[in-house]
Amino acid sequence: MGVPRSLRAMLWPSLALVLAACGGKQAARTPASSAPTPQLSPPQAAEPVDGPRVTRRPPGMVVRVGAKPEGIAVDPRTHLVAVAVESPDRLVLVDDRTGRVVRRIELPGSARHVALARPGGPFLVPVETANVLVEVDPATGRTRTTRVGDHPHDAVASGPRVFTADEFGSTLSVVRDGRLVGSTPVDAQPGGVAAAAGKVYVTAVRAYTVEAYSAQDRPRGEGAQSAGLGPSHVVVGPLGRLAIADTRGQALVVYDTKPRLRFLARLPLHGTPVGIVGDPEHGVVWAALSERARVVRVDLGGRPAVGPGVATARDPFSVGVDTATGRLAIASRSDGTLQLVDPGR
Repeated sequence: MGVPRSLRAMLWPSLALVLAACGGKQAARTPASSAPTPQLSPPQAAEPVDGPRVTRRPPGMVVRVGAKPEGIAVDPRTHLVAVAVESPDRLVLVDDRTGRVVRRIELPGSARHVALARPGGPFLVPVETANVLVEVDPATGRTRTTRVGDHPHDAVASGPRVFTADEFGSTLSVVRDGRLVGSTPVDAQPGGVAAAAGKVYVTAVRAYTVEAYSAQDRPRGEGAQSAGLGPSHVVVGPLGRLAIADTRGQALVVYDTKPRLRFLARLPLHGTPVGIVGDPEHGVVWAALSERARVVRVDLGGRPAVGPGVATARDPFSVGVDTATGRLAIASRSDGTLQLVDPGR
């Protein structure tokens, strides 16, 4: 982008207190649209798109987990799916082989993302309304809570550190061994964070940027680049490639990360991507198209290409994958259900 962060901060004042990235609780849902929406002025975070009611039953197992499930991670070692629900705020652990609810863990507030630090855990739960990171052991359900920045929206682990993207503080917080050890300013309203090969990648949903940072106690930025018309989430896929959900632009933006961020492709999805998940073991990224009630496969192992998809329940805002088996876990925020399905290869 070539604009100093200090100047970007002046251009994008702290409207973040009233603009919720990736579909905050009070944010109005965007109506369904068949075409990408241009960038907005002043810049605003892209919101999910509600879809029509779905009358058919989606394939696979369907498990009722609680109100408004959003945020999923899957541990390939224990085959447990962790999904955040509301009213009351809980983290629900479900066995993805049987659909059995293993346990429900109380959270101190609402979470919109769940991540997995590494196979075997812990699950990482940034609790937005309490400004804390909760780490959850999949095997025992034990928790550890650390205060981080303002409204942590997403989290990722890199080595011994956990990084939270603090949406309203526009900061990247660094947690090590249950202690906050560092923080650095990032572009306006960070909405997604991913990690690969000693670097952390942050998407700023109101600055429309992606930037690489060193995975240290005091992360250093390497310069921001464009992330599309209205990005939301980011994951690392096969070959260390970065996949960004351009929610407003109805596309997946792909960057190479070696040796540095380099634009590779923009893939139209003909729908609004919200939740995305990388499956490096199988060379793909899965993207949930909320208004189409569908999750589509994007092959990133060679030349990027959009492949077939899987039908879902209404409003699939979050998707996870068991990288050991390829089984998908898809949350319907409207129906309060978790869909467990083998998509086929």
